[in-house]
Amino acid sequence: MAELSAPEIAYCVFVMLLAYGLRGSTGFGGALGMPLLALVLPIKVLVPVWTLLGFASSMAILGRDRRHVDYRAMVAFMPWCAAGIAVGLYFFKSLDARMLTRGLGIVVLLYALQSLAGLMRARGLPAWLRRVIEPVAGTLSGAVGTMFGSMGSVFFAMYLDARAVAKDAFRATTSAMLLLLCIVRGIGYYAVGEFTVDAWIMFAAAFPLMLVGIYIGDRVQVNISERGFRKLVCVTLFVCGIPLLFK
Repeated sequence: MAELSAPEIAYCVFVMLLAYGLRGSTGFGGALGMPLLALVLPIKVLVPVWTLLGFASSMAILGRDRRHVDYRAMVAFMPWCAAGIAVGLYFFKSLDARMLTRGLGIVVLLYALQSLAGLMRARGLPAWLRRVIEPVAGTLSGAVGTMFGSMGSVFFAMYLDARAVAKDAFRATTSAMLLLLCIVRGIGYYAVGEFTVDAWIMFAAAFPLMLVGIYIGDRVQVNISERGFRKLVCVTLFVCGIPLLFK
């Protein structure tokens, strides 16, 4: 962090407030903030920091919405997610930072395209595809979430969307699943020595911004429809994913 210029620090502050402001009001902030911060921060430090922030922000959201959690969906999903964590830890430890950053770019681009396709889908998924999504999405959420810090929630969303979970339960269950994933993933990062001094310093700097962002998000009404907002997020993610491929 000492190597960041003043404009880069200001940029990081803006991204944190934007990401957690959006998460506080809509739940989409994490997916937006990670690739934006990866443009100026080393991903090998950022990923464990984002795990700590994911834990803290999920606790804040569940303090109010825990009664909406769909525990049946969680129980069916988490064993597959745990298997994916082991895969993700192996690749996170063995791959270099540049390869991880480019991999994140690919994941972001694919997510943006998948989300846009989902918005244009006129009817739900066929039954056989819903049955396939559960193990695949669970394993990928653990692996991708461990490698890239925040992107595991992409596959939470795919899974809960396939189950047609109601809006309130969708947000609360996603936060609960992310909380459990962060706990398990954090233990894994600690075991392989990824919680460095730089990571803790970065978390300490980001934590107040996260709280302010969630506070603002809880109180600000976004003057855009949910469908329009999701389109905006998808386009932003797609644009952010392109420079990550060349970082």
